This record gives sequence, C-alpha cells and structure tokens, in this order.
Amino acid sequence: MSNFIYNSYCVEHPGVVQVYQSQEEQQRAAAPRSRSRANALVAFTALAALMLLAQQIASAWGSASMINAWAILLLMGLASLALFSAPVRRAALVVRAGWRAWVESRQQAAADERIWNAALQDARLMADLARAMERQSR
Repeated sequence: MSNFIYNSYCVEHPGVVQVYQSQEEQQRAAAPRSRSRANALVAFTALAALMLLAQQIASAWGSASMINAWAILLLMGLASLALFSAPVRRAALVVRAGWRAWVESRQQAAADERIWNAALQDARLMADLARAMERQSR
C-alpha cells in the first residue's frame, strides 16, 4: 500500500495565467511612457516658470520685447520637443536596431571569409562546406 500520492494535474488554468501575464506586460510597457511624459511635462513647466521670471526681470530693466520674443521662441521649441519626443525615440530605436543588424552582418561576412580562406587550404573543410551548401539549397 502506498503512503504517498502524487497529483500531476494543474491547479491553475493556462489561459488565465496567460491573460494575467499579458496584462502585466502591458502595464510594464505603459509605465515608462507615462513616466517620460510626466518628466517632460515637469521640465516644460519649470522652464516656462523660469522664462516668466526672466521676463519679469527684463521688464524691470526695460528690454521686455526682446525677452518676450526669445521666451516665445524657446517655449515653441520646448513644446515641439515634448510633442515629438516619442517619434524621435522610436526612430532612434529603429536606427540603433539597423546599425546592430549591419554590424552583425559584417561580422558574419568576415567569419565566412575566414572559413572560406581556411577551406581553400583544407580539402576536408571544403567538402564539408560543399555538403552544407548542398543541404541549404534543397
């Protein structure tokens, strides 16, 4: 008679686990975006407050029109940075991925060249390469 019984059935439904995992992944993916937007908003507000302070100082000195023009120009630049930060970030990620793929392809080409040069000196290696290329073409 047996003192130990092993139950091998699952206690959690795989579909429910998958739904919970996908929800967690979505929350993790959304968190950095909301933080970066909040940081951009705080930086934008702080710079706007500094520009208003500079405008008040300049108006006390008498050259307010020039400071107003520069303040408007700076605020427009900061607003454009805040609006286009996500597309620029995505473009930078695409460029970085393309660069890495290009570097990896160049490394692979250099390794292939080394193997080919070694195969020119060794008949067994050349036969192995020929068989591998034959298998790939099928």
